[in-house]
Amino acid sequence: MLDITKKLLIASFVILSTLNLPAQAITPSPQMIEQFKKLPQSEQQRISQQYGIDPSVLSGGVKQDTKVTSPDVVGQRNFEEAVNSQLKQEQDLDFTEDSDKNELKRFGYNMFAGEPSTFAPVSDVPVPNEYMVGPGDVINVQLFGKENKEYKLTINRDGTIQFPELGPISVNGLNFAALRQQLQQQIKSQMIGIESNISMGELRSIRIFVAGDAYKPGSYTVSSLSTITQALFVSGGVNEIGSLRNVQVKRSGKLIGKFDLYDLLLRGDASGDINLRSGDVVFIPSVGGLVSITGEVRRPAIYELSPGETIADVVDMAAGVKSGSYSQLTSVERFNKSGLKTIVNVDLTSANGRQVKAKAGDYVWVKNSSPQFENAVTIVGAVVRPGKYQWSPNTKVSDLLPSIWGDLAATADLDYALVIRELNKYGDIEVHQFSLGKAISDNYSVDNISLTARDRIIVFNFNDDTLNRYELNKLVQDRVKKVNSLRGDNLVGNDAFQSGFNLVSNKGNSQYKDEIAGVVVTEQQNIEQDTVRNEVEKMLVNLFDDKDLIALSKSMRRSELLFPVISKLTQQRKVREGVQIVSVTGKVRHPGIYPLSQNARVKDLILAGGGLQEGAYVERAELTRENNTNAQADIMHSNISISGVFDNAAEDNLVLQSRDMLNVLTTPEWQESKLIEVRGEVKFPGSYNIRRGEKLSDVLIRAGGFTDYAYPSAAVFVRQSIRQQEQIEIKKLADQLRRDIATRGVSKDGTLINYADAQLMLTDLENIKAVGRLVVDLSAINVGIPEADIQLEESDILYVPSTKQTVAVMGEVQHPATHRFKNGLTLDNYLAMSGGSRERGDADRIYIIKADGSVVLPTKSLWFSSDELIQAGDTVIVPLNTEYKDNLTLWTQVTQVIYNSAVALATIATL
Repeated sequence: MLDITKKLLIASFVILSTLNLPAQAITPSPQMIEQFKKLPQSEQQRISQQYGIDPSVLSGGVKQDTKVTSPDVVGQRNFEEAVNSQLKQEQDLDFTEDSDKNELKRFGYNMFAGEPSTFAPVSDVPVPNEYMVGPGDVINVQLFGKENKEYKLTINRDGTIQFPELGPISVNGLNFAALRQQLQQQIKSQMIGIESNISMGELRSIRIFVAGDAYKPGSYTVSSLSTITQALFVSGGVNEIGSLRNVQVKRSGKLIGKFDLYDLLLRGDASGDINLRSGDVVFIPSVGGLVSITGEVRRPAIYELSPGETIADVVDMAAGVKSGSYSQLTSVERFNKSGLKTIVNVDLTSANGRQVKAKAGDYVWVKNSSPQFENAVTIVGAVVRPGKYQWSPNTKVSDLLPSIWGDLAATADLDYALVIRELNKYGDIEVHQFSLGKAISDNYSVDNISLTARDRIIVFNFNDDTLNRYELNKLVQDRVKKVNSLRGDNLVGNDAFQSGFNLVSNKGNSQYKDEIAGVVVTEQQNIEQDTVRNEVEKMLVNLFDDKDLIALSKSMRRSELLFPVISKLTQQRKVREGVQIVSVTGKVRHPGIYPLSQNARVKDLILAGGGLQEGAYVERAELTRENNTNAQADIMHSNISISGVFDNAAEDNLVLQSRDMLNVLTTPEWQESKLIEVRGEVKFPGSYNIRRGEKLSDVLIRAGGFTDYAYPSAAVFVRQSIRQQEQIEIKKLADQLRRDIATRGVSKDGTLINYADAQLMLTDLENIKAVGRLVVDLSAINVGIPEADIQLEESDILYVPSTKQTVAVMGEVQHPATHRFKNGLTLDNYLAMSGGSRERGDADRIYIIKADGSVVLPTKSLWFSSDELIQAGDTVIVPLNTEYKDNLTLWTQVTQVIYNSAVALATIATL
């Protein structure tokens, strides 16, 4: 059946095709479509291809109309590669050339970035009146009035048109305006009562030639309205050595015009873009001399020279200089007669400089101006509006910062500020210290310093610990991300600026791990430290010129603001002169290194350090001074009175010298406020301030003694220093256990250690947090035994629990549990209540953790049945038999630490 259907369908197609020979495609009937659907897919495709039928029609679909699009006259053309390919090959490995030279491109050639793909003439543009008509042009004539007619008249080869009612009319040599006028007059005079409208119809095509250094030279058919530029676009423009400034048009062997494309590109002047005629030749000669210009110009590029042009003309081609240029010292690189490069300096601001002739091969570099400010004062630090301000003669500090509340940050230090002043053209500086509060409040005060050009004022924060440094750290992070964009964006610590500053000041650049007694406590994070350090150092050194950092300088700490000043003073040190820095330590708010200001005294140094802290010893301070001679260096110590310093006593308030060091001592027996806590069953629990040497018994008396429900025997006493020491010991034990696991892989019976169990034990040990519990005998202290009493330290905690009524059994027993305490029950009784020891329990090493935290070993006797060892609050521990497990002798100690810590944590869980 399928074969019969196939044959019938093919026969139908053959008949239709013979009956419709002129047709391009067959239009099948609905019956044919239904038969076509029954054929296999391969047969459907074969029939469709053989007879030119759309498969979508035969399959029952709707035939889609072909989308009509305009032809792509111009495609993409990679012109820059063609122009600079050889130049780039030569410069790829030439690192002596400026990068600006390598980036320069030939001006104007991107105009011809397209490659022609078709030569369709343009015929839909308006016809100007000056258009010269010729053979092939169509004239549209519309008659109206007594008669209404329309004619399309074609100009013959002899230059005439055949008007049906007027006969032949000669239009040879006429332009469109003259032709229209002549026809209208003849129609009006010879055809009474009829008006006319004359317009151009289809235009003729002309054949031109594009020769020379064109991208695709040859013969082209273009519209009769085409000009030089249109001919260039049709041929793809000029090639890599073609000239843009000397495009020529030749007619009958004679030069009739030249066109400079720079006139069109730079000035919009198309007056030289003449219309072409049939047979014209557009000739593109090779490029003339080239000049490169870069630097502070608006359009750096490579330009083509015309004879007689000057350097000023080249600058004009580059759209002129930028506002930040230094045109007085423009450099021109050119080759001399010996073939060597020379430099010619040209002043573009003078008439003579602008008249310097440009030569082929010149490289013009317009320099930039200096970023330095001439008449400006820079203010950084704790002010509302940091930045640069105009300077004029007689300008004082109060002129720039007139108000304490309106111009200073709330955290500004009113007693200490600096003016950094340049001494000479080498950039050497001197430092002037003043009181900002006095300068603002009293215009005639000596602190209201008269400023000079380029002075820099630094205003410090009184308290560095309360600064909001989010934006400052974000600035550092953004800059470090740019530097580390190829290797990641990890930053050091939460405060990136502080981390970088610590590295710069050699406070945090240790390459080793922190250790206490050989035990690793913390590890230094070395990720990107060098990058952060270098970036922060560059930011600090350029503090007074970095606009972003100046805006955020109110968030910078005192030592950070001083860093560029200290660095500069260190660099400018001369032979046989000390570095102009001093330092203060001890009981001041900001100990550290400070610049030695002019005529500074001891009082100024104390104010620089933020003033005295509470507890400073005002009767005596130590001033250390270097006494260097040509033979040797010596150090002298002298005592001064801080009270005398603030009373301006001459013998105390000494004039400071280079590298002086002041140590402000602490008042004898002075101590900061120290608090301990007493909790639990005392009459007055709470925090107590203690003095040096105060004992626990004294605080118990101040707390009112125990309540009736207190259980002193189970008291818990926690001390911070003990906790730190215990943590170190736990880490030591973990390290030793790790080494034993690694080195002793086989037990004494020859079997391998269970690595999983060993690793689990090690993990438990490393996760243990030390408690810091100290065993105290409150009962003995309460009855007045001096040996039981202890001296208190800051942050000590005493917890007196209520009466205990339980005994816990832990470790390797069948059922670890907590039991109610009963008088008369022995150790064996409590073990039996927990099911007895397991097989791997070590019955010979059973021990008891007393309620006060002490450890007691039962008497090794067959008659042991003493019930005095078991008291309320005690914990019985059955340790693991390490001989049963393997040959790691440390395991006994490890398990003991784990059990003891568990008991201690359970005891202080209510703290």
